Amino acid sequence: MRKIILSIIGILLIVMSFFLAKSLIASKNKPKPVLEKVIKTVFVDTVKNGQIQIQLPANGSLVAKRRVEIYSEVQGIFKTGNVLFKPGQRFSAGQTLIRIDASEYYASVQSSKSNLYNAIAAIMPDLRLDFPEVYQKWQDYLNSFDLSKSTPKLPEMSSEKENYFITGRGIVSNYYNLKNLEQRLTKYIITAPFSGVLTEALVTEGTLIRNGQKLGEFIDTSEYEMEVAISKSYANLLKVGEEVALNNLDNTGHYVGTISRVNGSVDQATQTITAYIDVKDPNLKEGIYLEAHIKGETVEDAIEIDRNLVLESQEIFIVTNETLDALPVKPIYFSETKVVIKGVPDGTIILKKAVPGSYAGMLVKPFKAN
Repeated sequence: MRKIILSIIGILLIVMSFFLAKSLIASKNKPKPVLEKVIKTVFVDTVKNGQIQIQLPANGSLVAKRRVEIYSEVQGIFKTGNVLFKPGQRFSAGQTLIRIDASEYYASVQSSKSNLYNAIAAIMPDLRLDFPEVYQKWQDYLNSFDLSKSTPKLPEMSSEKENYFITGRGIVSNYYNLKNLEQRLTKYIITAPFSGVLTEALVTEGTLIRNGQKLGEFIDTSEYEMEVAISKSYANLLKVGEEVALNNLDNTGHYVGTISRVNGSVDQATQTITAYIDVKDPNLKEGIYLEAHIKGETVEDAIEIDRNLVLESQEIFIVTNETLDALPVKPIYFSETKVVIKGVPDGTIILKKAVPGSYAGMLVKPFKAN
């Protein structure tokens, strides 16, 4: 009985081994799956060489080209005027900005003026007797003397004797002392040197103003200036009088400026040269930040592409028979986002946008708009 059971088990093992071997042979002969090649769709462009105007980017903030810091040279009380001395207030050229009480000083000026008049009047009898030929001109001077007006200029001395006589009486020294007082009297009224806007006011009506005290700032709003720093490599491209395209950071405002000055020295720390751009526009304000695009040299037979399309090996990818290939190029100028290159023949199909993981020999399919 035992032999029969062992025989049956042996037969089953042989049958199972047969089917297992048959299965292994079948799986070995099964064909391997073919991996489908992935072809990426790319954006391309056809090269057409031409003239490329290089733009040198720069930026800076606007400042008023004409600015005055207002200081007092005299002391007194700030008198109330017709126009308030407040920031944002506009004044015309010659209009009074600040009027300081000068009543006490005015009285001293009038006293000196009266003393000069009396000194001249006192020598008139001597002039009639000793210098009759010059008496009339000094008499005419006295007749034109008006205490309420500025002191007229002394008559010209016609002889050395007359000069000694007039100078010896202290008239000349009194005259110049008086003119000095009159000149200082004008400093009690501060007028606008040009039409503009008051941007800072440090005093108000009724304030006691002291000698040397800063009173405010006044700017001309008709013309502004922007300071920009350009690499010394492009210093030869900066030309006085050259027009410059300007725009704000939002790119909603576009203006035209002019290079007015170029610094003659290079900043040792940054190796840049400073240029100053004048711009006029009623919509501009001091402190606005602008971007400038200064015209550089014009490059012949070149193209401008995105900077990320140029490889570190100074090559770009071109499309030949739906396959990427690397083409050596000669970069001329790099900006923040663009690069000007030469060495690409007309009609060459190049990538318009960078393809992640691209390599020479990669199969691609140019995108065609419907």
